[in-house]
Amino acid sequence: MVLEEKKKIEVYDTGGPRLTFSYGPQHPGTGHFRMIVTVSGDTVVDLEPDPGFVHRGEEKMAEYKTWITNIPHLERPAILDAAGMVIPYCLTVEKLIDVEIPERAKYLRTIVAELDRIASHLYWFSLYGIFLGHSTMFLWCVNDREYILDLSQSITGQRFTHAYYVPGGVRNDAPKHVPKNLVKEFKLYYSRMLGREPREDELSEDFKKYILAVVDFMDLRLDHYYQMFFNSEIFIERTKNIGVLKREDAIRLGVPGTTLRASGVKYDTRVNDPYDAYPYLKFNIPVGTRGDCYDRAMVGFQEIRESLKIIQQAVEQIPDGPIKLKQHPIVIRVPKGEAIARAEAARGEILYYIVSDGTDKPYRLRMITPSFRLLPALKHLTIGSRIADIPPIYWSLNYWPVEADR
Repeated sequence: MVLEEKKKIEVYDTGGPRLTFSYGPQHPGTGHFRMIVTVSGDTVVDLEPDPGFVHRGEEKMAEYKTWITNIPHLERPAILDAAGMVIPYCLTVEKLIDVEIPERAKYLRTIVAELDRIASHLYWFSLYGIFLGHSTMFLWCVNDREYILDLSQSITGQRFTHAYYVPGGVRNDAPKHVPKNLVKEFKLYYSRMLGREPREDELSEDFKKYILAVVDFMDLRLDHYYQMFFNSEIFIERTKNIGVLKREDAIRLGVPGTTLRASGVKYDTRVNDPYDAYPYLKFNIPVGTRGDCYDRAMVGFQEIRESLKIIQQAVEQIPDGPIKLKQHPIVIRVPKGEAIARAEAARGEILYYIVSDGTDKPYRLRMITPSFRLLPALKHLTIGSRIADIPPIYWSLNYWPVEADR
């Protein structure tokens, strides 16, 4: 245990009898995960995360599958952010092969990655509403998220775990049109939620127009989210000045993603080490000032707006051309060597280290997921809090047990 955390335990211990209990491992909202909590009165004096209940052995499985057949199972640690899980894998393999993918493929990868980021954040906020007793947020997010998933399905063929990314590009091109019934359903939902129908020139079966209409709809809906949830007394009272993570502690603990940026650290792999189409697109990196539960949620909320900007630019700028390099669809051989690549997944930076021995399978694959790096922050933030503050602190980190356990 870190010396600083030992001091915190001593400060918050009332001297009375302690009680230790398990929070989990039954599903606490995000996957099977246990926290071993010790309290003195109503104050948490110690909390030990106990992960591992959904360990899959992803890294070992990767040694027995080919470079292409590894892709579907590597998406599984976070099925709601399949793109974020797999992009750095493809980037690492492409480094080993020493190839650059076509420009159109870069834009398609970026569009799908941002759609997955939005879908993941909406899921995050939907369960945040449940954690704080605000079930309306759950219903709004889940319903609106359907149209983001429809876009992912239109491009990749699947709502989740797309297996869309392959070393050398993407599996298929975006469609030119979307089904008429999908446009009709969205038009009805648009008018019901926003109180007006979209203009005829805003919405049609043309795919580019349709995706831009959904982007415009989500941008307007975020204003409703802010008034209904993020500016509500329930949310503010349960999150402001709760679970404060100082800038220096965020850096010391090595936390990624929205948790790091909420503590005032302006770092995002899409900007600091850009890949795919991100160097060609303009967007901001939202950061917080207090580093509390409220800031962590607001950074994620603002990130949705930035993702919408990215998608809009990518759709308008995407060039024509091939979507992948010519290669055998199943079996590829990667030269001997080792490489590292990283990307900004929905929960933060994800890194792959791969060693190739020149065969059709990786010799060694190591994946470091953002959720795994969030565990030290959970212990650090909960010591000294009330029992009732554990759910908002835990969920403000956007921790995903399956992603951490791999």
